[in-house]
Formats: sequence, structure tokens, C-alpha cells
Amino acid sequence: MINGSISESIKEICLEIGDRFEIDFVEIGTDEDHIHFLVQRVPTLSVDQLVRTIKSITAREFFHKFSEVKKDL
Repeated sequence: MINGSISESIKEICLEIGDRFEIDFVEIGTDEDHIHFLVQRVPTLSVDQLVRTIKSITAREFFHKFSEVKKDL
């Protein structure tokens, strides 16, 4: 489901998240059906809170931009 334009959009969303929350996305990789992140941040949030923040904002922004994918899922 993740093609070139979707992959680029996900990377853009992550970079925006990085700017807002001072998260350094060292690497962002996508495969056909999942995404890999390597992030670096000053430990003011727990790992759980960090992952939850990234996942929730990424999903919200992604489904806003690609509403047709949500229908397919």
C-alpha cells in the first residue's frame, strides 16, 4: 500500500513532527506495508510517550491527506 508518493508524504509529516517536538528523525524507511523510524531525542518523554506521539500524529495527518487509503483498510 505504501508507494512513492505516500512514502514521501510520510517523511514530510515526520519532519514536521520533528520540528514541533524536537525529535531528530535519523532515518525513515518504508516498505510495502510498514514504516521504520530511527529517532533521537533528549529523554524528556518516555519511549512509550514518544512512540505514541509519533504514531498518532502521523496517522491523523496521513489519513487526512490520503482518505482513500483509510477506506481500503
